Amino acid sequence: MKLILKRPLAFFDLETTGTNIGADRIVEISVIKLYPDGSEEVKTWRVNPGIPIPLESSMVHGIFDEHIIDEKRFHELGEEIAKFIDNSDLAGYNSNKFDIPMLMEEFIRAGVPFELDNRHFVDVQNIFHQMEQRTLKAAYQFYCDKQILNAHSAEADTRATMEVLLAQIERYENAEWEDKKGNRSKPVVGDVEALHKFTNLTRPVDFAGRMIYNEQGEELINFGKHKGKRVEDVFTVEPSYYSWMMQGDFPLYTKRKLEEIYKRWNAKKMAERQSKTSHATENKTKSDSNQIFQKKTVISNNSNSLNRTYQKKQEPAKPVNEDMLQQLAMKFKKG
Repeated sequence: MKLILKRPLAFFDLETTGTNIGADRIVEISVIKLYPDGSEEVKTWRVNPGIPIPLESSMVHGIFDEHIIDEKRFHELGEEIAKFIDNSDLAGYNSNKFDIPMLMEEFIRAGVPFELDNRHFVDVQNIFHQMEQRTLKAAYQFYCDKQILNAHSAEADTRATMEVLLAQIERYENAEWEDKKGNRSKPVVGDVEALHKFTNLTRPVDFAGRMIYNEQGEELINFGKHKGKRVEDVFTVEPSYYSWMMQGDFPLYTKRKLEEIYKRWNAKKMAERQSKTSHATENKTKSDSNQIFQKKTVISNNSNSLNRTYQKKQEPAKPVNEDMLQQLAMKFKKG
């Protein structure tokens, strides 16, 4: 079946500094404009976001700060982009939840008029998810070619889940999978540790995904204004953030893991302060010892000097001789 268009359909995708629509920025936008006659026009823009690109994001899309440092900012490109897609409907993958809202944020921030009214939006991901449902019932039918009897009873759903996993291991034996970095592997095997790694690719700290591990095993904030930052670094620059999360509407397990990180961070800070205090005390003790030694040295030197003077004064008198008597007589002799 051929795609029938009444006006151009602009397929587009964004690469960004992150996934926070309000805080993150576009670093690349590519558009394939499909015309009703079947012809197409392609344009791609690299964008200087004006903020650093987190390493985690660069590792996904391959765009680093040095790649866009000389590119134009979005407010310099916005009118050109808007003009290119102005007469088009929009299409993308997960575009309704991410790409379109992100693009509109940039247009509004740059003061570029672009209206969404009277446009059609085609989200390819929604077609995929709705036609290929990701429910247990659909998985059981797909992998095991069975219908769940007594669906939504705990035991029936549990048994179906077990059978689906066993069928997946059999179906995907030796099947290759490629990650976002282009690395290929055969991850679905009969090994629980391997399956754990494959089913926890985001490496969540708390299951809710509010915090995740980076490649170095360090905990990162995974939402809001501090997204992508080390949790311990956030505690350092904004200590009140811990209290805000602990008092906020977050899952209890998230708070438990956050508390563990906070205690570890606080223990490090205490150890550093004690180390600094101990070092300062040691230096002061050495300084005081040097001053006491110097004072003792001065006192000792003064004492030696006094002793020499006293010794000079204590020398015995010389006996009176004839010459001394003559000198005295001459001195007191009357003229």
